[in-house]
Amino acid sequence: MRIRELFNPLPGNRYFEITTHVDELSYLLSSLMEEVDGILNIALYADEIKEQDIKANISHIEGVKSLPRAMPREHDMVVLKDIYALHEDKSALLSLSYRTLANAAHIIILEKKGVIDTKELMQTLEDFEFRAANEIDVVDGYDLVIAKKMHMWGNGL
Repeated sequence: MRIRELFNPLPGNRYFEITTHVDELSYLLSSLMEEVDGILNIALYADEIKEQDIKANISHIEGVKSLPRAMPREHDMVVLKDIYALHEDKSALLSLSYRTLANAAHIIILEKKGVIDTKELMQTLEDFEFRAANEIDVVDGYDLVIAKKMHMWGNGL
């Protein structure tokens, strides 16, 4: 399976990438959103702010204690890339992700191989009312865990 196969945006979808850097995945998401007249929002945790030539709404987040702003049920997918292990309040980050996801939407967490315990992360996702958590080996050098926010389960949002 290739990484592109994890994403199936529909017209008007909104994806939210929360990350420490813009890279090939960010450009892929931007391209996919552009194809369906969707929107890519990027919350960027970065010390150096560089102008990016990417079609996305980029907000810069100060420090790993802060959280990005996102409205409830605003996004059809949340991608946490290289930020979950660094963030000082993982619970708040997962809660924000849950709240901003539409029902039946996915969260994807990407971290460099060996940085996180994927089994523990999958249990944590279950504890936060995400369902069907799976580890997928699709990106060289990265652990990827995907889960789904299910309608009428858990927190009820």
